[in-house]
Amino acid sequence: MSFQAYVDNVAAKTGKSPEDLKAIAIEKGLADDEGLAPGVKAGTIIDWLKQDYDLGHGHAMSIVAYLKGKRS
Repeated sequence: MSFQAYVDNVAAKTGKSPEDLKAIAIEKGLADDEGLAPGVKAGTIIDWLKQDYDLGHGHAMSIVAYLKGKRS
């Protein structure tokens, strides 16, 4: 599955675009404009997305990658 397919599926499942999830992560102090907030590990983001949005590991990792700057 392509990266775009993963983020499209995340948006379909959550009703939130990757940009929406980035904004929420920033509000929660998990990320900033540069990527993950200092000291925040990918596992913290994955746990948040699994708990709040019922995402699987692969889909949560696509959002981690998006937060780190991946776009394609």
